[in-house]
Order: sequence, then structure tokens, then C-alpha cells
Amino acid sequence: MVETPGLPLAGLRIVELGHYIAAPFATRLLADLGAEVIKVEPPEGDPVRGWGSAVDGNAVWFSVHGRNKLSVTLDLKAPADREKLATLCARADGLVENFRPGYLERIGLGPAVLHAANTRLVIARISGYGQDGPYRDKPAFGAIGEAMGGLRHLTANPGQVDFPPPRCGVSISDDLAGMYAALALVSACWGIKGDPDARGRIIDVDLVSSVFSLSEGMLPEYGLFGWVRQPQGAAIKTAAPTNTYPCADGKWLCIAGNSDLIFRRLMTAIGAPAMAAEPRFATNTLRCENVAELDAAIAAWTRTRPAAQAEAVLEAAEVPCSRLYDIADCAADPHFRARSLVMEVEDPLLGRVLHPAAPFRFDGIPPEAMVRWTGPKAGAHNAQVFGDTP
Repeated sequence: MVETPGLPLAGLRIVELGHYIAAPFATRLLADLGAEVIKVEPPEGDPVRGWGSAVDGNAVWFSVHGRNKLSVTLDLKAPADREKLATLCARADGLVENFRPGYLERIGLGPAVLHAANTRLVIARISGYGQDGPYRDKPAFGAIGEAMGGLRHLTANPGQVDFPPPRCGVSISDDLAGMYAALALVSACWGIKGDPDARGRIIDVDLVSSVFSLSEGMLPEYGLFGWVRQPQGAAIKTAAPTNTYPCADGKWLCIAGNSDLIFRRLMTAIGAPAMAAEPRFATNTLRCENVAELDAAIAAWTRTRPAAQAEAVLEAAEVPCSRLYDIADCAADPHFRARSLVMEVEDPLLGRVLHPAAPFRFDGIPPEAMVRWTGPKAGAHNAQVFGDTP
């Protein structure tokens, strides 16, 4: 293990009682920022170790999911192991958990017990629906957060009734809840810093609320006017032309040409400067009213070129655009590589493997230095943390 000096959360100790995605994602962010994260797993390991592809039985995803964390194993049904957990929490700054509400209380490790051991402990609790309310005891996974939080309604294509609205392809509600939990935990730790009399806080984050928080102006619009935002497909109603267009090689090109100046550059680049000069396209409001004609003209042009070629033409004209990248495109892109967004790291369990960089960087600390080690085997740090053999 390698420590990186200068990371902002160095010295912060966090205990993770996380499984699957939301809590482990929160603590991965904290660990990337320098916190000491002790991941407590059941003896058989986090269930996510059994997801996806593997090398010699070691889950590839866990290389990232568990990076920069210390892994210990405890059986929380055993009194001796519950005592070990309480001892860990007694010397920690924070705890992140994502069990169903009431589970910790049922096994004798609720906030009252943990705060008796450490009055300054910040406890971040992540669940499907929150720690109270009529739905608190219902089971939930990330897809349910998307559905009830209002996001899945918006991911459909307008008028498409034969297929269900698709999910975005990643566990977005878990990731959002994890980000919010990490932010709230650090905020709470800051709030008690330097005050010897301050007491720890309990943070309540849930999947549904995390997705719902992205609703922008939809709720006040509904309250004032009764408007219900409907699926927009690849476009939006408030800006034009902004859409995703088909190309000659079967790929797609996203183009955002909605400011007046960029719109004129776009239309000149596709050989239609006369359209840019027409009064009915003079402002964004007018373009939104006539967007179908604009989209048809742009699509007629993109269909004549491979996506990369069309992208190059528009980039030369300083029109914001991008091909729709898949993970292979990301891994090969020179900008991703130059900024170390994609980095090669050595994983003792997997060999040489690609990792995504942390989504933040600090002057004086190379992005590669923030990955101190990859996800370890379950219980790899039992001896180090508990002072005994696994």
C-alpha cells in the first residue's frame, strides 16, 4: 500500500458497512480523496465480488469498487464481531452503511449504541426510501430509485409505446446517493471540527430522493402550471438545434448548436448558410418552434459522412459536438489518456488493468497517485486493523 501526501481527507477514518453499490461508491470517493476507509465485509465478501467478469475468481469490477480501501471481514451475527465493529467505530470519524432501515438496530448496532461508543461519530445511512415514511421498509435497488424518482419516465423516446423506457446503463441512483452521502458526511465532519463539545450526526440519504433532486424546474412548473415534463428523446424543448444525428457508418453524432453565433457556424459548415439567415431561425425561441426542419437538414448532412469525419468538420467550425462514445472509444481517446482519465494500474489479483481516474484532481498530485492500491481480497487487512490473524 502506498500513501499519497497532500490529499485533503488524509487523517479522516471511515468505516464502511456497505454492500453492492451505493455505500461502497460513497466510500470509494472518500478513499480517493485520501480518507482511511475500512471496508467491513461478511466472511464470504461483499456480494458484488460475485458480479460480472472475473480473473481466477477475482471480480474485475472490485478492482475499482474496493480501491484504496482496507478490507476486513466480520460476522455481524456474532457478538464478538459486533464488539470488534463497535471498537472500530469508537476510533473512527464516520460510518457509511446501506442496510435496510432498522437492520443495525435489530442486531444491536444502532446509532444509540454506536454513539455511546463514540459521541462524535458521523453516521451516513443510505437506503431505498429513507429511514422514515410509509415506504421505509420496502426493498429497493437502483432501478427502483430511477423509476420512482421520475428519471425513467424521461428516458423514453416520444411516442414509443412498444418498449419500456430504458435505464441509462449504469446504476445511476446508487451512484447519486453515494455522492450525496459522501458530501454530507464530509460536511458533517467539518461541522464538528474544532469543537470539543460537538456531537456526531446521523445522515439520511435515499435512492429515490437522490434521483428526485435532479428534477430541475419540473416541480415548480407542475405546482404553478400543472405541466408534466414528457420524454424528449435526444432533444430538449428549450434549445435548438440540440440533438443526436445518424451518420453514414451507423454511428451517432451529438451536436449542440443552439446559441445564435454557433447556429450560424453550424449551418455554414453543413452547407446551408441560407437557413441561418432566415428570420424564422433568428433566435433560439424561433428555432425551437421550427426545430423539425432544422433537425431534418442537419441529419441529411450527417447521413452523408462517417461520424468521425462529420465531427472533424464541425470541430473545425467550433461547433460543440461529439460522437457517442462507447468504453472502447473512451479507452483509446488521446484526451482521456493525456489527462489520465484512463490509467493503467497494477492489480496483484488481476495483473495490468485499466482504471478510471478519480473525478477530481488537485494541484501537485498526479491523477495516477490517487490510486494507491486496487481492491484487495476480502479480509486482506484483518491483521493490520485488528492486530490479530485473519
